[in-house]
Amino acid sequence: MDFLFNKMSEFEIYGWELWIGDWFFVIAMGLFLIELIVIAAKKQMSWNLLGDSLTNFVTLTAFRAINMVIAALFYLGVFFYVYEHFSITQLPITWWSVIGGVVLADIVYYWEHRFMHMTGIGWATHTVHHSSPYFNLSVAYRFGPLDGLYPLFFHLPLVMLGFHPFVVFLAEMLVQTYQTLLHTETIGKLPRPVEAVMNTPSHHRVHHATNRKYLDKNYAGIFIIWDKMFGTFAEEDEKVRYGVYPRINSVNPFKVFFEGIGKLSVRLWHAPSWGYRLKLLVKSPTWAWEQEQKRKID
Repeated sequence: MDFLFNKMSEFEIYGWELWIGDWFFVIAMGLFLIELIVIAAKKQMSWNLLGDSLTNFVTLTAFRAINMVIAALFYLGVFFYVYEHFSITQLPITWWSVIGGVVLADIVYYWEHRFMHMTGIGWATHTVHHSSPYFNLSVAYRFGPLDGLYPLFFHLPLVMLGFHPFVVFLAEMLVQTYQTLLHTETIGKLPRPVEAVMNTPSHHRVHHATNRKYLDKNYAGIFIIWDKMFGTFAEEDEKVRYGVYPRINSVNPFKVFFEGIGKLSVRLWHAPSWGYRLKLLVKSPTWAWEQEQKRKID
């Protein structure tokens, strides 16, 4: 167990992040092709599904372009500045700090993910990820315009605790990588001990559902125990209906990518007061929808 205390350089950690990220994408594409073959064998293939999958990768390209700017001009600078000037300590880079960083990043991801669902400003970008009526590996790469911005604010406390920024980046990437594999219908429920502790495709199908009993459930990244601890867990026990309400009904990448931000912008423009505008940003999208329904009745 002594190797867990061996120190590593920040360049090793950065190299792992690049290597895992690049090769996992290749592996994920191979798995996606297998998934398409399975879908075709079940006679569930359609031009709309293929168009939706292509749209997912277009949003990925746009997201990466935006994220490169955010990372280059803002993200890296803030993390390293805080690490050098405001961290309470500076933990050595070892296997223990990497493991601890991943566990803490997973807890942070839970709350970040919950924020994205429960606030108008978060849902405006995260709705893109949920708007597909399908559920396959390509959906994991369906991103909104500002999906790369919010993690900064939630992961910054890990840097302040003393985790090196490259360790935090690696931990974030590992949580996201694990999440990618959950976007599939080809895997049913796993053995009960696994389902009890780990996030699984079954749990994540619930998260993407529009079924009323499944709404705002299963925010977890790697460990489903966070949802069980904080009262947001739901078991998959009825057929899942995917997407958002109202549905976008489009495979136009531009429309899909900017739909959420466009809808929030329209709501803000027509808001009756500045107080109402603030509520649109901080209250849940369900609240905004309920207010619109009340005004229609009145």
